[in-house]
Amino acid sequence: MKHSLVRTAAALVGSAILTLGAIAPAKAYTFDETEINQDRVIAIAQPGGLTGYQLLIVEQVTDRRKCWSESGSNPVVVNPLLATFDFTGICGRATDSNGFSIRMAGTDLALKYSLSLQVVDGNVLLMGTPIDPNDTQPIIIGRTNGDNNGFMKITLDPAWRFSKRAYQGKILGHFYFTSSQPAPGETGNTGGNTGGNTGGNTGGNTGGNTGGNTGGNTGGNTGGNTFGDIASDIYASEIKEAVALGFVAGFAQDNTFRPQLAVTREQLVSLVLESLKGIQGANITFSSNVSTRPYSDVDSTRWSAAKILFARDNKIVSGYKDGTFKPTQPVTRAELMAVLRRASEFGLSARGLQPNLIGKQPPKTFADTQNHWAAAIITQMSAYCGVASSLNEVGTRFAPDDSAKRNYAAAATLRMLKCVKAQ
Repeated sequence: MKHSLVRTAAALVGSAILTLGAIAPAKAYTFDETEINQDRVIAIAQPGGLTGYQLLIVEQVTDRRKCWSESGSNPVVVNPLLATFDFTGICGRATDSNGFSIRMAGTDLALKYSLSLQVVDGNVLLMGTPIDPNDTQPIIIGRTNGDNNGFMKITLDPAWRFSKRAYQGKILGHFYFTSSQPAPGETGNTGGNTGGNTGGNTGGNTGGNTGGNTGGNTGGNTGGNTFGDIASDIYASEIKEAVALGFVAGFAQDNTFRPQLAVTREQLVSLVLESLKGIQGANITFSSNVSTRPYSDVDSTRWSAAKILFARDNKIVSGYKDGTFKPTQPVTRAELMAVLRRASEFGLSARGLQPNLIGKQPPKTFADTQNHWAAAIITQMSAYCGVASSLNEVGTRFAPDDSAKRNYAAAATLRMLKCVKAQ
C-alpha cells in the first residue's frame, strides 16, 4: 500500500517543480486576497522530496466526485481520490510555489519566505523559512500530529487559515496560508497598535472580492430567508431579519449564507453602510465615478472604492499610518465593535441627535478583554442593545482578536441598527 501511495504522489506532481522555494510574480505586492470555505480545501504531506515529504493542496471545486477522503487520527490519513479520475473542473490542486505562498497581516510574503515540510520528533511540520538566512526566524504554520510515512493531513495552527490570491476583484488559483498576525520582526497594523482609532477602521469581506455577497445587496440572495447552512446557527433568526432588511445577502449560486466565513475590511464597510441606509436622514449615496484612490492600496476602480471613500469622509473608518486601508484583511471581533460604535454615532447624528450612545442594558463583563486596546469599546457596545456579546453567545469570553464571522457580523450590525433607531 505504501509503495502505491508513493506512485500516486508522483502521478499527482507530474512535471511540476517539486521544490517549495519562493517563485512569485515580481508584483506580488499588488495582489489582494479572498476568503474561501475552509472545509473545501486541505493541505497534505505527500511522500517524496528531499525531506521525505512534499506539500500538496487540494480543493473541492464541485461536488460531482470527492477529491480526497480522510481516516484515523494523529495523524489523519488522506486518500487522494483525485488521482483515480479526470478531476478537471471537480478538484483544484497546487504542488509548488507557483500555487501557494504565505500572507501575513495583509502582506504577500512570497518573495520573503519559502514553504517546506520538516520531520521533527515524529511530527511533520509545515514551516515558512526565510529566504535570506540572516533574516528573521522560521514560522510554524501547521503539523500532521504524527507520522505514518504516507499521505497525511496538515492541520493548520489556530492563527492560520486558507485564502486565495485576488487581483482587481478576480479570484486567482494561487492559495495563501494566511494569518492576521504580522510576520516576525514586523509591526502589524491590526488595530491594537493604535487603539480604537485604527481598530475602528475596519471593513470586511467574506467570501470574495465581488462586494455583493457580504455587505451589499448586489449579486446575492437578498430576497430569500431560507439558507441550508444556518438552520442550527445561533444567529439564524437575526441573519434572516438582516437579509429581509436588505443589508446583507446570501450566495445565490448555491443558496447558502456561509455563516463561518471571516469578514474583512472592505466588505464590512459595505455591510455597515447598507444597514445605515435604513436610518431616516442618513442620506447615504456613493459616487459612481471615484476620481482618486481613497487609500494607496484601494484603486479608484475597485468595487468598494466609493463606499470606502464615503466611510472615510464620514469618519466611520480610517486607514493605517502608512496610507493603506488593506481592504481584504480580515476583521477581528474587537475591530468590528469599533466600526459599529462609529456607525452608531453617525446614525444618531443623522437623526439629529447627539452622538452619545445610551446603554439599553447593563454592560457585560468579559473574561478576556480587561487589558485589550478595545476593552472600553467592547464594554460600551455590550450595553448598547447587546451589540457586543460572548463568543457564540456562550460563556464570558468575547475573543476580541478572533476573526469576525459572517453570522455574528450580521447579527451585531442588526442590533446596532435597532438601537440607533430606538434611541
